[in-house]
Amino acid sequence: MDFVRSLGSETLNLVHRLGRMGIFLVKGFFFSLTPPLKISLVLKQIRFIGFQSLSVIFLTGAFTGMVLAFQGYNTLSRFGSEAFLGPMVGLSLIKEMGPVISALMVTGRAGSSVTAEIGIMRISEQIDALKLMGLNPYRYLIVPNFIAALVSVPLLAAIFDVVGIFGGYLIGVRLLGVGSGVYFGEMISYMEMKDIIEGMFKSLNFGIIISWVCCFKGYYTGVYTGFGAEGVSKATTQAVVLSSVLILVWDYFMTSTLF
Repeated sequence: MDFVRSLGSETLNLVHRLGRMGIFLVKGFFFSLTPPLKISLVLKQIRFIGFQSLSVIFLTGAFTGMVLAFQGYNTLSRFGSEAFLGPMVGLSLIKEMGPVISALMVTGRAGSSVTAEIGIMRISEQIDALKLMGLNPYRYLIVPNFIAALVSVPLLAAIFDVVGIFGGYLIGVRLLGVGSGVYFGEMISYMEMKDIIEGMFKSLNFGIIISWVCCFKGYYTGVYTGFGAEGVSKATTQAVVLSSVLILVWDYFMTSTLF
C-alpha cells in the first residue's frame, strides 16, 4: 500500500511539474510577443548568449568538420567515392551536427549561467522584491533570455556550419588531396535550400528548449531543489542535463516526422 501511495504521489508531482513548465513556456511566449520589451536587456543577453559563445562555436565547429573529413575520406575511399567528401561534410553539418552540437555548447556555456543567475535571484528574494515593486519578473528575467536564445542559437549554428565546412576543407583538400573544385562543386550540387531551412528550424527549436528549461529551473530553484548554494547547484545541473536530453530527443522526433 505504501508503494502504491508513493507511486501515486510521485506521478501527481510529475504531472504538476509538467503543467507548471507548460504554463511557464506559454507565459514566456506571451510576454515576448506583447510590449513593452526591455530592449537593453535583450541586447545584453544576445551579447552574453551569442557573442560570448563565438569562441566555443569556432573551436568545436572547426574540429567537428576536420574529424568528419578524416572519417568521411577513410570511408568513401573504400568505394572510390572521395569526390563526395564535400557533400558528406556539408550535409552532415548543416542538417544535423551543426544545430545539435552548437545547441549543446550553448547549453553548457550560457544556459547553466542563466539558471544559476536566476536561481541566485530567487533564493536571495530579489524576484520577490521585483513583484513587491509592481514589476513583472517575466519581462525582466525570462523574456530577454527567450528572445536572445531565439536570435543567437540559429546564428551560432550557421557560424558552426561555415567553420566546420572550412575545417573539412583544410583536411580533405589541403591534407588528403581532394580537389578544391570537387570539394565545393559537389557540395553545391547536392545541397538544397530545404537542407539549410531544416537546420535553421532545428536550431530555432533548440533555442526555445534551452531558454525554457534553463529559465524554469532557475525561476523555481527554491521550490524543486531547495534554497542555498546546494539548491542552485542542483538546479544548474538539472537544467543542463534536461536541456541536453530534450535537444537530442526532440531532434529525433523532428528528423523522423518532419524531414
